[in-house]
Amino acid sequence: MSRKAITSKKATSVGPYSHGIDSNGLIFLSGQTPIDPNTGKLAEGDIKSQTQQGFNNLFGVLETVGLGPDDVQKVNVFLTDMNDFSAMNEIYKKQFSEPYPARTTIGVASLPLGAKIEIEMIARKS
Repeated sequence: MSRKAITSKKATSVGPYSHGIDSNGLIFLSGQTPIDPNTGKLAEGDIKSQTQQGFNNLFGVLETVGLGPDDVQKVNVFLTDMNDFSAMNEIYKKQFSEPYPARTTIGVASLPLGAKIEIEMIARKS
């Protein structure tokens, strides 16, 4: 199976990995923390603003290959505080239309650069 790297100016990497990989039409997006690609710094604010920045980064990567939210099949969300679950959901539900992608939300001890959230996705080309 082939693997083609996807890179976007609308996302940031903090390690040796691709923003995404196209594997025969399945698009695997690396987890994005809420780093503003214009400043290279973590987005300031509460979980809502960090959630929105994470989605902005991910949708920027999808846009690079001509895809959008309706092409997303699976989302994994990592939160450092599960008390942020409801506030994250407020932003999350505005990103997609029904039927929503499958999703897993996991509480973690910490994330890179002190982020409150990291989001990763799997999408499919039609």
